[in-house]
Amino acid sequence: MSEQEIKDLEKIFEERIANDEKIEPKDWMPEKYRQMNIRQISQHAHSEIVGMLPEGNWITRAPSLLRKVTLLAKVQDEAGHGLYLYSAAETLGISRDEMYKQMLTGKAKYSSIFNYPTLTWADIGAIGWLVDGAAIVNQVSLTHTSYGPYARGMVRICKEESFHQRQGYQIMYILANGTKEQREMAQDALNRFWWPALMMFGPRDADSTHTDQSMKWKIKIKTNDTLRQMFVDQVVPQADILGLTIPDPDLKYNEETGHYDFGEIDWEEFWQVVKGHGICNKDRLEAKNKAWNEGEWVRNAAVAYGEKQKEKQVKKAS
Repeated sequence: MSEQEIKDLEKIFEERIANDEKIEPKDWMPEKYRQMNIRQISQHAHSEIVGMLPEGNWITRAPSLLRKVTLLAKVQDEAGHGLYLYSAAETLGISRDEMYKQMLTGKAKYSSIFNYPTLTWADIGAIGWLVDGAAIVNQVSLTHTSYGPYARGMVRICKEESFHQRQGYQIMYILANGTKEQREMAQDALNRFWWPALMMFGPRDADSTHTDQSMKWKIKIKTNDTLRQMFVDQVVPQADILGLTIPDPDLKYNEETGHYDFGEIDWEEFWQVVKGHGICNKDRLEAKNKAWNEGEWVRNAAVAYGEKQKEKQVKKAS
C-alpha cells in the first residue's frame, strides 16, 4: 500500500470518528488505534476476571443463604463480563490465550482496586457500592466508545453492574442501620475502600500518557479526572443517606462549581500498586496462575472433545 493510499485511509478513518461512526473489526484502522483498543479492552477483561477473587473469598462465609446465592451470581456475572470483553478484543486480531498469559505474567495490568483485601463482610458491600459504582460511571461513557464490539458489549455489562451496585449499597444500608458493631464495620470498610475507589479512574489527566490520543479517537469519551469528579458527586449524597462519613477532611461542596471538592489522592500508593507492590498483587497473580495450571487438563479435554465432534460431523456428512 502506497503512502498516499494510507493517508487517504487515515483521512476517511478520522472523518468517521468525527461523525461518531462505529469502527468495526473488518474496517481499516491505524495500527496504533488497534493496539490502544487491545490494551484498554484486555485490561478491562483482566479486571473482571481478577475481580472475582476478593468477592469469591466470601461466598462460603456470607451471612445467609440468600447472600451466598446473590454473591455467587455476582461473581458469575463478572466471569461473563470478562468473556464478553476478551471476545471483543479478539476481533482486533489478538488471541485470548495471548491476552491471558500477558495478565498471568504481570505484563498486562488490571484495575488497582483488586489488589486490596476484603477483611469483613462489609467490604463486599463497599465493593458493590463504591467499586461497581465507579465502574458504572466509567462504563456508561464507554457505551459510546468508537470501537463497535466494545461499545455494544458495554451495554449489557452496564445493566448487570447496576444490579451489583444496588446489592452493595443495600448491604451497606443494612449494616449502617444495624448494631453499633455493624455500623462500625460499615464505616471501616468505607474508610479503607474510599481512596482506592478514587484511584480506579487512573492517574491524573496531566500524568496520563494515553488520554489525549484516546480522547481524539473516542476510545475514551471522558477523561480520568472528569469521571472521578462525577463519581464523587454521585457518592457523597449516598453516604449522607447511609449516615456514614467519607474519610476526607477536605471534602466540601463548592457552590461556585456545583461539584464537591476533595482531597489529594496518595499517588505514590497508586503507582506502587500499579507496579505490583500492593497488598495483594502477589496473591492475586499466584491464585490465577494456580487456577490456569490446574485447569490445563480441562482445557485439553474440551479441545479433544471438540475435535471428536468435528470428526463425527465429517463422517456423518460423508
